[in-house]
Amino acid sequence: MVSKPASEPRRRQAGTGRARQPRHVSVETIDSWDSYLRLVNGDSYRNWAFRGQADAAWQLWPSITRELQNRQVKSQYWTNQESRIFRIFQRKALQLLEKVPDIADTFRWMALMQHHGAPTRLLDFTWSPYVAAFFALESSTTDAAVWAINTLRLGTYSFTLRSHEDDPMDLEKALKLYYSYSANDVAFGEPFFMDQRLIAQSGTFACPFDLTRPINEILGRRRDTVAKFVLRGSGLRKQALSELYRMNITHATLFPDLYGLARSLRYELESHWEYDPTAQ
Repeated sequence: MVSKPASEPRRRQAGTGRARQPRHVSVETIDSWDSYLRLVNGDSYRNWAFRGQADAAWQLWPSITRELQNRQVKSQYWTNQESRIFRIFQRKALQLLEKVPDIADTFRWMALMQHHGAPTRLLDFTWSPYVAAFFALESSTTDAAVWAINTLRLGTYSFTLRSHEDDPMDLEKALKLYYSYSANDVAFGEPFFMDQRLIAQSGTFACPFDLTRPINEILGRRRDTVAKFVLRGSGLRKQALSELYRMNITHATLFPDLYGLARSLRYELESHWEYDPTAQ
């Protein structure tokens, strides 16, 4: 599941420090759809994970960090507040779910929260550079961006249940069940049981241990791990969305429910089979 942020954080929390420019982020500016296709279909980015964002200035912040910063929550309380909303969701979602995950299946619970719009530390990515481009361009009004992460260097996981505890398990403890995890690590993977949206979007998740830094800053310390493709120009956007529409990549297919159908109608305003409603 890949979507643009509602907003960038309005301010950085006291104590988190000023955002540093990552040393090893490769940035390429692309002015045509054909150039983008040649780039992402080449061997250099095969099997990478991608994320589209409607504004090239946005960094890779998890939604929970954006919410905590924008609501001016003190950084020493961040993990406690994350655990609090996780438990609230588990306790109150029972009546709204057809099948309730195991109480210790933390990643499946987190994916459910992400699916329904709760702030989490999961950040949506996709294995498809086409889906990423759609999310970058569909609602963009300025230069957009597709970020790419070399997951072959990081490893990817199918987050299956590894504990049968009777109590909820916080995310940091759950992460440490997979490998020794540090503040400079970001895990990539999906819950073992994937929902319809995740399947439709060829989706995966990035899960950072450190909430105080954007993922591009954390991973930008490593060579050949993070790339950013700046998609520039209305001509690129117009051609890309037309081609993606013909490939049946729309909100209606990426969100296979009534929500997706309704969101897909926005692009229909600027598209018509008989004429171009945006032409001069």
